Amino acid sequence: QEQLAESGGKSVQAGESLRLSCTVYEWNTYSHCMAWFRQVPGQEREGVATIDVDGRTTYADAVKDRFIISRDNEENEHYTLYLYMSSLKPEDTAMYYCASDLRRFCYGMDIDVFDYWGQGTQVTVSS
Repeated sequence: QEQLAESGGKSVQAGESLRLSCTVYEWNTYSHCMAWFRQVPGQEREGVATIDVDGRTTYADAVKDRFIISRDNEENEHYTLYLYMSSLKPEDTAMYYCASDLRRFCYGMDIDVFDYWGQGTQVTVSS
């Protein structure tokens, strides 16, 4: 079983940058797919970015060329997933969640295939 804990969310101005972190505790003994999602109240949770065991990444069109997903090398009993966000826009305002899919490779951003979720960290972008 894994436990995920996001951090780094805060209020920023449009155009600024921010890095979110997700610490993964009690990780499985193999690398697997990780992702970032976001959700605005009253709307469905949407995929933002994924990274698989080989480091291959995918991004939602809305964040492509502005966001970067990365991960530390797995060591000891935890590792960290990151989301570096640049050129932030007011429409990026949302609760951001990290998620874990125990398959080695990522197969899209369908929320139903992800096994573990964090509690979220709020990002607010003001114009």
